[in-house]
Amino acid sequence: MNPFTRFLADQMGDPHLRDFIAHWDKLERLVLRVYRAKHAVPRDEDEYRQTRDWLRQDYPRWRERFRPYWGQMMLAGQLQERDPFEAFLAVPHVAYFVDNWPALQTLPAARETLNQYLLDTVMRGGEQQS
Repeated sequence: MNPFTRFLADQMGDPHLRDFIAHWDKLERLVLRVYRAKHAVPRDEDEYRQTRDWLRQDYPRWRERFRPYWGQMMLAGQLQERDPFEAFLAVPHVAYFVDNWPALQTLPAARETLNQYLLDTVMRGGEQQS
């Protein structure tokens, strides 16, 4: 898990959110690995499908909580108009990210959304378990 994200998530103590973050981190690492390798192997596609399916089932729990944060994120100098999590979860195959720098530019918006949500929640003293 990203060290800053881990630190903030530990402050909240929400196991559901930690699971979401762990799966998101796994997806992020996989996408970056495929991008750098410039190809995806069948094992990558299987891992992507499993992780993506888990996230697609769990993301509705977080969508409305994250919405105020991703709308404040910049992408290519513009305010983010599309949910960065939905943008990634809509991609059916990890091979889509091979040589696709524009698609990867959504990753920082998703990470920053997570971190801002966690930071605000920790600063407010946490929120109820989900």
